[in-house]
Amino acid sequence: MPVKTDVNSLPACPVETTLMLIGSKWKVLILRDLDSGKMRFGELKKSIGSVSQKVLTAQLREMEADGLVIRTVYAEVPPRVEYELSELGMTLRPVIKSLWSWGEDYKAKLNSDNRSQNDY
Repeated sequence: MPVKTDVNSLPACPVETTLMLIGSKWKVLILRDLDSGKMRFGELKKSIGSVSQKVLTAQLREMEADGLVIRTVYAEVPPRVEYELSELGMTLRPVIKSLWSWGEDYKAKLNSDNRSQNDY
């Protein structure tokens, strides 16, 4: 699938490029949830939580255009649409795993700090 972004329009900084592609809260959560496999729109919306249908649709379209997500429409009545990570999207798995680990460590540190403060 062709990627919508022109390489010449990308930021010079690779971190900025990555954030441009996955920097929204919703995109990271979409990547997290699609890591376990294909999902229908309703399943994805339910697993993410408070995202609106409009925002989720827009985020999925952007991710599809950027080559991170594959959208498959089945010719059925009612129509069935599934989303999954593309090969390129799968390369972000270590990034999401690192974010997950960092978040767990941060929460554990805060928990530990709070327990220490309550010991006084």
